[in-house]
Amino acid sequence: MNGSMAANEELLAALAAGLAQGQACEVAVCVPSPYLMQLHSLKSNYPALSALDVGAQDVSAQGSGAYTGEVSAAMLKELGCRYAIVGHSERRQYHAETDALVAEKARAALAAGITPIVCVGETLAEREAGRTEEVVKRQLAAVIHANGHCISEVVVAYEPVWAIGTGKTASPEEAQAVHAVLRGQLKAATDQSSRIKILYGGSMNAANAATLLAQPDIDGGLIGGASLKALDFLKIIASAPV
Repeated sequence: MNGSMAANEELLAALAAGLAQGQACEVAVCVPSPYLMQLHSLKSNYPALSALDVGAQDVSAQGSGAYTGEVSAAMLKELGCRYAIVGHSERRQYHAETDALVAEKARAALAAGITPIVCVGETLAEREAGRTEEVVKRQLAAVIHANGHCISEVVVAYEPVWAIGTGKTASPEEAQAVHAVLRGQLKAATDQSSRIKILYGGSMNAANAATLLAQPDIDGGLIGGASLKALDFLKIIASAPV
């Protein structure tokens, strides 16, 4: 929950200047819903942002009706969203979102032609108890079960809760180990698993992006605080392997 009209314009202008040099990876920004229209306006002002994809930070599991304050997948689609984050750890923690609800949100996004970025991750207590694999597999299994053959259309993001906003980061080896588990689970679920990107979302920043992105099963990053600083975000983008 960051941003303002002025700050957004400053950030996007700086990104446009950096992205004008080109990039080797896909780039998207997921913004608070009130700023989606502004983002589209800014994209039209900067040709370098033409390839920048747009995403939302959440989506309702409901299609329409008496759900005051919710934003449906159809609404986001009308606003040009390609992605919607579902199951972010902060949504699970502060809004009591269950695995089943996250799975329904993913299904709603897919039905509207939006790619859900499905977040999974363990808390520090769960990691210290040796339950990391159990937790992330349970969270992903709910989405696989609810979406069946459509699972190949999702993006998965591993975000260890203990490494979000804390400055702590899983070592490249620790992150890779969990990504490998998720990759194996996806391979068992669909023969189209090679299409599914798995992102790392635990405090990736300009200093550690290159080593994390060099891991065989880490396909990209779900960037948090570092994405609010244009120079840092551009350094992360530049770290993506060609």
